[in-house]
Amino acid sequence: MAVFVRSSLMPASATELAAWHFRSGAIDRLIPPWEDVEILERPAAMVDGAVARFRMKKFGVPLVWVARHHDVKPGASFCDTQESGPFSSWNHRHSFLPNGDVSSMLEDRIEYALPGGIIGRTFGGSTVAGDLERMFTWRHARTRHDLHHHSTFPGEHLRVAVSGTNGMVGGSLLPFLSTGGHDVRRIVRGTADHARGDVAWDQHAGTFDAARLEGLDAVVHLAGAGIADERWSAARKQEIRDSRVNPTTQLARTLAGLKHKPRVLVCASAVGWYGNRPGPGQVDESSSRGDGYLPEICEEWERATDAARDAGIRVVNVRIGVVISARGGALAKLLPPFKMGLGGSVGSGTQGMSWIDLDDLLGVLRFVMSTDVSGPVNAVAPQPCSNKEFGQTLGSVLGRPSIAPLPATAVKVMFGEMGERLLLEGAFVAPKRLQALQFKWALPSLTDAFRFELGKFE
Repeated sequence: MAVFVRSSLMPASATELAAWHFRSGAIDRLIPPWEDVEILERPAAMVDGAVARFRMKKFGVPLVWVARHHDVKPGASFCDTQESGPFSSWNHRHSFLPNGDVSSMLEDRIEYALPGGIIGRTFGGSTVAGDLERMFTWRHARTRHDLHHHSTFPGEHLRVAVSGTNGMVGGSLLPFLSTGGHDVRRIVRGTADHARGDVAWDQHAGTFDAARLEGLDAVVHLAGAGIADERWSAARKQEIRDSRVNPTTQLARTLAGLKHKPRVLVCASAVGWYGNRPGPGQVDESSSRGDGYLPEICEEWERATDAARDAGIRVVNVRIGVVISARGGALAKLLPPFKMGLGGSVGSGTQGMSWIDLDDLLGVLRFVMSTDVSGPVNAVAPQPCSNKEFGQTLGSVLGRPSIAPLPATAVKVMFGEMGERLLLEGAFVAPKRLQALQFKWALPSLTDAFRFELGKFE
């Protein structure tokens, strides 16, 4: 029997740390982005006998892991034991230990045995031990990030509706908020699950179920067609515009007409507002709009919230930078060539890349819900970089060279206008308003963000 133990100091009391783990969404928040895992069954509550089932792949082989919870001690600890899965035996105790009023210790202790007896231990023991070290270093970092962002508003419990929950950001925001103790409901196209509190959105009719939006504290609107999913034909550019401006207008008007309006509408926008700004000079929320298709779309998108603003609802237009996550977006697309040593700068490499780690973006969205701020807020890290620096940093974290540039001519041939605007242009965007409000990033360094997302810990 092997034993793995990891303990970490957490920025919350033991009671808050335990509550985070006991709430719905903790399972989602604790799956590393490099693991191919599907949640098949969630425990309805953290009680003795509750079952969790997962479908996963190990070395390309699909398997189902079934774990049963036992020895549940609310506020203190719980265990889960494997009933079926890849190990001969597995017992995992999660403990939440007091360490003063505002901090605690998280301890994960796992007793496990590999299949195959001495042969399994000989050939798989060190690999499994390394995998556990990597996984729980990441899990403890994720837990620390979430508690850090929730601690800004202790004891506050909001009722929040979120659109765009099939996307990377919206799909992550749901469990982030629920583990923080908030009541979260989805705004969904098509059939709404009223048992889950879903808000129906008929995109063709341009209507939302207004009754289910009554009495909320906040609405977060993230829906919109992906700008980098395909080449920009005239039809695709119209779709990108319409998927942002039209639903935002419809939602703002619906919220404006409610009897019990939300306190705040948080609506996605993008740093594309600033357009192409050659040179190292930074822009911030006071800077003028750039020229071209993307800045024009962003301006229309932000103006589409006017009906809510005119009705007295506080509106925050979150101008989001390049989101760093191994689960999707730019980083996921860059990983294959960079892992093969074929990565490098794009075009001149001097264009600005204003980025933010996904965990910090979730923190920003939570922060602006309860902070007295309105209008544009740049959701970027405080250290923007050039495209060349971005590639060099990723190559360094992966331990691969980053000396294979992608010429501008190739970008234009391969991706057309989409590649020219998204890859060859950029701006160095500063988060001036977040800094003035003393927002604290969990991952302000690009190196640390890459290490966290890729599980490349030193």
